Amino acid sequence: MSADIDRTETWVRFKSFLCDSCAASCCSLPVEVRLPDLVRMGVLDPFDLEEEPRRLAKRLARQGIIEHFNHKRCLFTLTRRANGECRYLDPGSRRCTIYDKRPDTCRNHPKIGPRPGFCAFRKK
Repeated sequence: MSADIDRTETWVRFKSFLCDSCAASCCSLPVEVRLPDLVRMGVLDPFDLEEEPRRLAKRLARQGIIEHFNHKRCLFTLTRRANGECRYLDPGSRRCTIYDKRPDTCRNHPKIGPRPGFCAFRKK
């Protein structure tokens, strides 16, 4: 059983034990984060929150941390590697390098996302 990340109809119903043998395909999905996530991740300091979000977005884009900013919803999309994987995914272990500080989007996956309750499971 191997899902195609771009075809949600191939995704499987999520069960937590799947994560242990998965190739972390969910870490190829775009990750939208909010300001508190960026503080928890250590990308911003709490005092940065006094600055206008658009200015923060420009700075974070220059640093290569975000690839997009939705000013209406104040959502930042994290940059991904050339292969589409999350910048915080360890390529060897296929585990998150900031797991304890990961954004809410990741903490709540797959409850939220393109197909809630399902995941794009691919065996390691």
